[in-house]
Amino acid sequence: MTRAATGNLLVMQSGGPTAVLNRSLAGVVEEALRHREIGEIYGAVHGLEGLAKGRFLDLRRRSKAAWRRVAQTPGAALGTARRKLGPGEAPAVLDILREHGIAHIFSIGGNDSADTAHRLAAEARARGQALTVVSVPKTVDNDLPETDHCPGYGSAARFIALATMGSGMDAESMGQASPITILEVMGRNAGWMVAASALGKREERDPPHIVCPPEAVFDEDRFTARIEEAYARWGYAVAVVSENLTHSGGRVGHEGEALYVDVFGHKYYQSPSQYLAARLSHRLGVRVRHEKPGTIQRSLVPCTSKVDATEAHMAGQAAVSAALAGGNDVMVTLVREAGLAYSCTTGLAPLEAVAGAERRLPADFFDEAAGLPTQAFVEYARPLIGGPLPRFERLR
Repeated sequence: MTRAATGNLLVMQSGGPTAVLNRSLAGVVEEALRHREIGEIYGAVHGLEGLAKGRFLDLRRRSKAAWRRVAQTPGAALGTARRKLGPGEAPAVLDILREHGIAHIFSIGGNDSADTAHRLAAEARARGQALTVVSVPKTVDNDLPETDHCPGYGSAARFIALATMGSGMDAESMGQASPITILEVMGRNAGWMVAASALGKREERDPPHIVCPPEAVFDEDRFTARIEEAYARWGYAVAVVSENLTHSGGRVGHEGEALYVDVFGHKYYQSPSQYLAARLSHRLGVRVRHEKPGTIQRSLVPCTSKVDATEAHMAGQAAVSAALAGGNDVMVTLVREAGLAYSCTTGLAPLEAVAGAERRLPADFFDEAAGLPTQAFVEYARPLIGGPLPRFERLR
């Protein structure tokens, strides 16, 4: 059957992958295949890198079975990139899009990807080029404004909760051999990830015993006292700290310049957990472990949240529907419906309100005096992790 094609479509993936990033990609393609007015369906290889070089994959002719497997695969099936749209580069990119007859572009990514998408939409308008630009949210950091939460966060939050529970049982089991663990998690400048460590805490004895998000100024004396108290009471202690922990003097655990600065200006420093473990070990005279899971926080398939997977797919589908309905220079949002039972729909937000902005952990989601997330945070995050966490049993 001949398609009534009025324009081709391009989708790209940007930034750090998640366990459900490919669910959104599959959602875009699945929805696009339903519409005869969409011609070719292209995927940019390694995001903006591939777009700038015209390196595209033909996505229309992949089988349904292949797309089912792609949807269940972590990482970025198209390849991703951390790359800015350089000065004066937009016209050349728009020329490539025009040469390929691309009328719709979908960018699956976070804050910086939203900024790139917004700039492309603005440049296309300025030169009178017909181009629809829609962003699909994605980030384990959960720090995009205008949306209740972000695809990718629920699965990473489930991993962090389980890792905290497991690390706690390990430290409690080891006793004097290695009774204290510091878990360092992702999140850049926002505490959504580190707060998720408390989702499996059911009683005071359970880990974590102190949580340190980047929003709260870190006090090393208070941190040490809290660990000492937990260790004295329970025979073990677990702390969960942000990768970008700060105190009044700057970043915790290092001095001087950042080890690495990416193209977006994000700075990366030495591990705060390693520094704190050494300090605590010296003070308490016991072995203190420091764990830094790294990219497995966002790629461990058994920790994928069913809610997260469903919503990521839904966001991809909604992006195509929005574009065909005339939406442009917008990002799909996840909207939490009112009611006792959790449910979620999609909406749209202007990319101008999202580009380069961060939504940090609200003050009412964290109790600085207790050093732990509040019940309000638990009620917010628990539905997103896709089912109950295990309940462990102690014999002692």
